[in-house]
Amino acid sequence: METVYFQPDEGVAGGPRSNCPTDANAADPGPTVSDVIHALERVPLPQSVLQIQPPDGETLVNFDTNFLTEAEPFDTSVTLVGHTVDFKIHPARFTWHYGDGETAEGTEPGRLYPNLDVTHRYRKKGTVAASVDTTWAADYRIDGGAWATVPDTVTMAGAPQQLRIRTATPLLAGS
Repeated sequence: METVYFQPDEGVAGGPRSNCPTDANAADPGPTVSDVIHALERVPLPQSVLQIQPPDGETLVNFDTNFLTEAEPFDTSVTLVGHTVDFKIHPARFTWHYGDGETAEGTEPGRLYPNLDVTHRYRKKGTVAASVDTTWAADYRIDGGAWATVPDTVTMAGAPQQLRIRTATPLLAGS
């Protein structure tokens, strides 16, 4: 019996996996899909950083408040039960938590003004904690073989940011 540990290229070890071949001469079956899913769950994924426009933590009631984040695809490799597993990891979905009980989900990370891809209108004044979660998906290959899709995803919750919603009173100014 041998015990094999998951180890990403960065050197952080994961939990043990026992491998008990019934025949000492049997071919190594390599990592299972379940092993690959567990390895993806251990890959250090970037946490979403929410950007809000207007900036400085304040917006207005009944104003299109713009939300965005940056989430770039990346590649990484891990060593798993003696085999190299390459991952192509990409953001698949974003869940926007506006802090007032409303959420939205989509595949776009939002963009800076004047592109209003992800907006929300607050209906009353107050302070909320808004955040964005990023769900990551991946393709993988083992030892340089054919690429396949990991049949599961991993969601990273973003840190909440305080946002003050204010009211504004319009004033007419004469010349």
